[in-house]
Amino acid sequence: MHPAYSVIFFTTASGAGYGLLIWLGVFGPLGWVPQTSAFGLVGLGLALLLITGGLLSSTAHLGRPERAWRALSQWRTSWLSREGVAAIATYVPAGLFGIGWVFLERTDGFFALMGVLAAALAVATLICTGMIYASLPTIRAWHQPFVVPVYIVLALATGAILLNFLLLLFGVATDWAPLLAILAIAAAWILKTASWSRVDNAERSYTIEQATGLGRFGKVRVLEQPHTQPNYVMREMGYQIGRKHAQKLRRIAVILTFLVPGLLSLLMLMTGAQLGLLLALVAVVSAGIGVLVERWLFFAEAEHVVMLYYGKETA
Repeated sequence: MHPAYSVIFFTTASGAGYGLLIWLGVFGPLGWVPQTSAFGLVGLGLALLLITGGLLSSTAHLGRPERAWRALSQWRTSWLSREGVAAIATYVPAGLFGIGWVFLERTDGFFALMGVLAAALAVATLICTGMIYASLPTIRAWHQPFVVPVYIVLALATGAILLNFLLLLFGVATDWAPLLAILAIAAAWILKTASWSRVDNAERSYTIEQATGLGRFGKVRVLEQPHTQPNYVMREMGYQIGRKHAQKLRRIAVILTFLVPGLLSLLMLMTGAQLGLLLALVAVVSAGIGVLVERWLFFAEAEHVVMLYYGKETA
């Protein structure tokens, strides 16, 4: 599939924003993070900024962005519509949670309930986003059980890295925040590795014989290409990346998304607040770039079965 930069930015930015919102919605009511108006404003503000920026950027991939609102009516059958409904619904408890935290410096009682509800709806939105891809049987790399868990755990990992940075920015040095980031990063690494392994080793069950219905006559091959020039389907569905380049980009994604932030988070347990803040900032930048590479590969390595009509023998 052709990587759409607007969707890559959307899944990266909104994923990190939802991850941060989840952690704030859980740890705010528990009192594990500063209860000050300033921290609530910066923390929730950053989370909602990333979410909103990502959602708005995703509309750039639509042919008619002004009609995006119509997708909300198809929530009974469309994961894209469910994602939109869940994303909009998340703003309500998140906004009420923010009002209590920022204006009243309260994250208990009703506002605690709103924080937990915002976190739950954020998880629901992440599930819907992941299911947009996992529900497509026409793309083997996406139609597998690891897509949704990987998307959720990557959001939690990048959210934990952001939370750790925010705590240090406000002069709060803890042991649990770096450990949380390390655990989330490790979980994301394990699941992503398993996902790549499944994509590489899964049987290519779709064949050109099935696509044409001519398998009963024997081996089928394309005599002539259906088009003399690349068309929309070939550009969007037939994007190809060489295996050598894909493996190199996978290594880059692993280093930037998992290794560097994980090691830096470990070092934060052994350093002071000032050096820890610098390490946390580098971890945020590294993870952001790494997830962008991982998301680009998520699309670039996906093969659509429609390419069976354009010369591919299996998909």
